[in-house]
Amino acid sequence: MFSPERIDTGTAVLLSRVPAPAATGALLDLGCGWGPIAIAMALRSPQADVWAVDVNERALALAAANARIADVSIKSASPQDIPEDLRFATIWSNPPIRIGKVALHALLEAWLPRLAPGGSAWLVVAKHLGADSLQGWIADRFAADGLTVRRASTDRGYRVLEVSAARSTTPE
Repeated sequence: MFSPERIDTGTAVLLSRVPAPAATGALLDLGCGWGPIAIAMALRSPQADVWAVDVNERALALAAANARIADVSIKSASPQDIPEDLRFATIWSNPPIRIGKVALHALLEAWLPRLAPGGSAWLVVAKHLGADSLQGWIADRFAADGLTVRRASTDRGYRVLEVSAARSTTPE
């Protein structure tokens, strides 16, 4: 598990640079670790359903325990436990870059298309760990899916990338 003793610099940059998550709907902390991002989402959007997702069972248990301590409600879950049809209004992530490019791309291919129409994902990535190339890959890979990406911020050697889903073109 990454940075179990404190909030790491990348996560601190993310939390200081992103706008408030959607007030309602489903929110996702992708790769939640011990839960600081999910807890911040739940504190900022108490009416939303916050999902904390990780492949590490110990991380999920710690995220749930820390949410109880913070007196917020989150749903800690393994990726396979998330309903297939669930779409997210907001995704925040300090993605696990060190798992390698192939695994990281597979992770993002699984979750970014699950943005709700008009939703956005915010990713924090160290510049020296490939933030700029990741931005280019997202732009190329997801253009046909109606997702766009931009560099929203740079701070302390990190890039904050915003991935936006097109608004629905279906008449209401």
